[in-house]
Amino acid sequence: MTATKELNTWIFSPKLNTKAKLRFFCFPYAGGGTSLFRDWVNGLPSDVEVCQVLLPGHDTRIKEKPFSHLITLIEAMVPGLLPYLDMPFVFYGHSMGALLCFEAARRLSKQHNLEPRHLFVSGSRAPQTPCFLKPTHHLPGNLFIDEINKRYKAIPKEILNNQEIMQLFLPVLKADFSIIETYEYTPDLPLNCSISAFGGLQDEMVNIEDIAAWQDQTSGRFTLQMIEGEHFFINHKKQEILKAISEQLVETLTI
Repeated sequence: MTATKELNTWIFSPKLNTKAKLRFFCFPYAGGGTSLFRDWVNGLPSDVEVCQVLLPGHDTRIKEKPFSHLITLIEAMVPGLLPYLDMPFVFYGHSMGALLCFEAARRLSKQHNLEPRHLFVSGSRAPQTPCFLKPTHHLPGNLFIDEINKRYKAIPKEILNNQEIMQLFLPVLKADFSIIETYEYTPDLPLNCSISAFGGLQDEMVNIEDIAAWQDQTSGRFTLQMIEGEHFFINHKKQEILKAISEQLVETLTI
């Protein structure tokens, strides 16, 4: 591993794989961290190395100021990804993470002539589709938390009931929702890589039409798979998602 990688705060690799033929980058949803993908390495092919993208304000970077706008985050993030793109790679992101990996892929393509072999997105409307939900990131703390919990029912009780943890968590979550709610899509050529999209059948935030619209973002192959669950089905249907991803990765590795 190079010195550049050793000093890199953007990437966490839970298990270094010297036999890896492909790197699998995971981008977290709003408020999420490395625990989301901690054991994904166990459900993917043995020649795949899992790399988790660490965002400022999250996990081990908790003392850093979180980004609140997507473009400035991507501008800072991409240089941190580059040292790891010395072999074939794919991107995966859920919800906010899907937007992050999509815009990272576009920047890599335009500025560095690099693209992932495959883009996996879940729980996210296609970037060009309008969002009709009212913004929340500007709301006062308690109102913001109440609204987010009403929509997504995903903030753990141990966080909600712990004022000290909540004081640390709230600024990060508000910044993440600012990233989502202030995002402005810029039309451009579609990516060359294939895209696989996953949606939750009971997801009230993102419908199947919004997910199917990801097809317009690729000139390659597109697949759509709907899975039982609400917006955060990723937490309850992990094995089903990993099985579908693994099948695609095996195919990708043979190309």
